[in-house]
Amino acid sequence: MTGRPSVRGVLTLLASDGFAVTLAWVVYYYLRVQSGLFTIETIPDYLLPMAMIGTYWFLVFWFFGLYRAWWAKSRIDELIVVTKAVTLGVLILFFLIFLDDALAQASTFSRLKILVYWAMVLAFVGTGRMLVRSLRRRMLMAGIGHRSTIIIGPREKALDLIAILGSYPALGYRVEGFLETDDADTDRTQDNRVPCLGGLETLDEVIGRYGVEEILITLASTEHERLLDIIGRCSAFKVGIKIRPDLYDIVSGQARTNQLYGIPLIEVTPQLMAPWEEAVKRGMDVAVSLVVVVLGLPLFCLVAVAQKLSSSGPILYRQQRVGKDGKVFSILKFRTMYVDAEKRSGPQWAQKDDPRVTPLGRFLRKSHIDELPQVINVLQGDMSLVGPRPERPFFVDQFVKEIPLYRRRLNVRPGITGWAQVRHTYDQSIEDVRTKLSYDLFYIENMSIRMDLKIILSTAYTMIAGKGHT
Repeated sequence: MTGRPSVRGVLTLLASDGFAVTLAWVVYYYLRVQSGLFTIETIPDYLLPMAMIGTYWFLVFWFFGLYRAWWAKSRIDELIVVTKAVTLGVLILFFLIFLDDALAQASTFSRLKILVYWAMVLAFVGTGRMLVRSLRRRMLMAGIGHRSTIIIGPREKALDLIAILGSYPALGYRVEGFLETDDADTDRTQDNRVPCLGGLETLDEVIGRYGVEEILITLASTEHERLLDIIGRCSAFKVGIKIRPDLYDIVSGQARTNQLYGIPLIEVTPQLMAPWEEAVKRGMDVAVSLVVVVLGLPLFCLVAVAQKLSSSGPILYRQQRVGKDGKVFSILKFRTMYVDAEKRSGPQWAQKDDPRVTPLGRFLRKSHIDELPQVINVLQGDMSLVGPRPERPFFVDQFVKEIPLYRRRLNVRPGITGWAQVRHTYDQSIEDVRTKLSYDLFYIENMSIRMDLKIILSTAYTMIAGKGHT
């Protein structure tokens, strides 16, 4: 189960890993250079390679997600991930650094050096992490470092889960109380074991008052509407959400769960992408955007001239949109409408054969060329190449009231294109929004570099084939 890592926890892991990889380098250098076990022609540098190798290992461990908060993962699980990271890292080092030496001395000693270095890094890093984890566990057992937690569900189920969590302090949950989901006329008297903090109507207030970090939900699987409402409302806060499934869901295989000390919990808001994938996605955003800016400059100039000749008004159109975590930014597009088209009507849905669109604007929309200036938004970090379409604040406020799960779209950067854009038309009604939301949520829960490439290729085909909407 992952969570939000504390600064102190990350610094502790960095210190442990830094000491481990440095110690591994010192021992390896001694064995290779000064022990006499290996023949060397020239004595290699010591300090500079050590600093470079240390930085390299930090990046490898970060890519493998080893600096996330693994609150209740077992030590065996962590050792497995460390082994994978060290093995891949040593293989890359072999091809980058040791390959020339291995080719020059195609002997058992060359392979032995790599094996020795792999074993030392794995042993030192693994030992350091086990010590840190053992210390962390002892602190949790002593009540240090627990996360503020509330339970949501019927009284009996909530109290039952609270009692179980109280028996396992190493899980790291500090239960502030519970929100009761029984009918309003149910007696909400206080319990001596843990306070009842009210009903669902107090959810926002309770999260703010207690600084809640984790929310555990214990509802019947049949309460779909209530469950979606709770998840939607919690999406506005940076909290972990986990559900304790019904026994029927577990037995029937309808719920994939994490077993923590025998407590089955479904993580509703897991980390969307592995750290290395996030880095690759952002790198791909920047690289592709720079290529579009450079190669598309002649096209941009041509569109600018056509804009000035065909209609009055600015070349670029700026409009406020809502991005990741609710941040409002100005999106850039080539203008496709007549100037002040929405002054009289106010914000409207996009329409087929929209009379507000200029003749040139129809071509730009159909070919999706009007979207190209948004690569500037990508370079600024407000958008990504692929993601949910950013919407205007006016409509976001409306959608959130009618569709609570709409907030989950704000957990990721919006995109120039996306799964919903290639699978659906412009929004023309609230039902279209619901349909596109299902596509957006599917994308968010299945984000990957492979899926992004698939969406980009589909968008490129749509542009080339001229199948865009006008």
